Amino acid sequence: MSTATSPQGPNSGEDHRRLQKPGRDPHLFRPITFRGVTVKNRIMLSPLCEYSAIDGMPNDWHLVHLGARATGGAGIVCTEATHVSAEGRITAKCLGLWNEAQRDGLARIVAFIESQGAVPAVQLAHAGRKASIHVPWQGSGPHAIADGGWEVIGPSALAFAPGHHVPRAMSHEDIARVTAEFVHSTKLAREAGFKIIDLHAAHGYLLHEFLSPLSNQRNDGYGGDLAGRARFLLEVVAAVRTEWPAELPLFVRLSCTDWVEGGLTMADAVEISRMLAATGQVDLMDCSTGGNDPRQKITPGPGYQVRFAETIRREAAIATGAVGMINTPDLAEEILANGRADLILMGRKLMAEPSWPLLAARALRSDQAWPVQYERAMLS
Repeated sequence: MSTATSPQGPNSGEDHRRLQKPGRDPHLFRPITFRGVTVKNRIMLSPLCEYSAIDGMPNDWHLVHLGARATGGAGIVCTEATHVSAEGRITAKCLGLWNEAQRDGLARIVAFIESQGAVPAVQLAHAGRKASIHVPWQGSGPHAIADGGWEVIGPSALAFAPGHHVPRAMSHEDIARVTAEFVHSTKLAREAGFKIIDLHAAHGYLLHEFLSPLSNQRNDGYGGDLAGRARFLLEVVAAVRTEWPAELPLFVRLSCTDWVEGGLTMADAVEISRMLAATGQVDLMDCSTGGNDPRQKITPGPGYQVRFAETIRREAAIATGAVGMINTPDLAEEILANGRADLILMGRKLMAEPSWPLLAARALRSDQAWPVQYERAMLS
């Protein structure tokens, strides 16, 4: 991993330099390179489910949502969880990438993100046993099959919570089929023009379900000890790499603890990260937590998950992204300056303030180009 000069987009150049004053060189706004992709700063839009698609298709909402974060200065703009099959969706309103129409709809958004000098990323996901629920503003309860829901699958026949769908335990044929679906979605992502894939192995969705002993009680080669439980994830990574070019980066979002006794631990997360690092196929661990068991006990606060990114970076020798209530420029800068992570992922803060990166650059006195259309706001 190395740094390089920030790529120049159509809104860069002399028109910006005339407005800039000599500034500092904060870590938050230093470029970073993963394989053949250079990112202009260390800010990544965290995947944020919008529950606004129809039949998995992106629409103007997705263009505006993702486009605003690109014009707002984020270095990497990532889609929400984008599902590899209709069966794998969290809700009937979730985004998908399993057909060419979805690919073409996303390609339009990718082109706009890139036109603003940001790097387009896609999170590929399968919801597993947490599929077929209603959207949050309708309560997030189970979506009954009789009412348009669908059968859900998982590593074992264990429901996420009382009253939720009991998944059908996946056969080896199911595992092979879902792996192939990840590969097909990867091909479509490449054709759409995405430059980074973030595989979703967190928050209680399918790949995380296999990793956690709370949801995986299999007695075959995909269960048992940590190596068995990690087998599916490792196979998906290897399969995705057959369609994802060597010059493009692959991230993995990992829940680094289940926050429940008997579940995944920090030590497990380090070992999983070591396994992935050893493959030479994964470039960054996107370090989140929780989501696999409603009994979890979390005490959130500013930067409360940073220690997971810091530990994995140090002990697994792989780049990491930190996420979770990193809401101020000073906190983000401290994390990077002290080598606790390589990227800062922001979700709710960027949801509320799409131009947070531009404002953070001003606060840290960094020479960052603003879109020419917004230059009048630079000194306001």
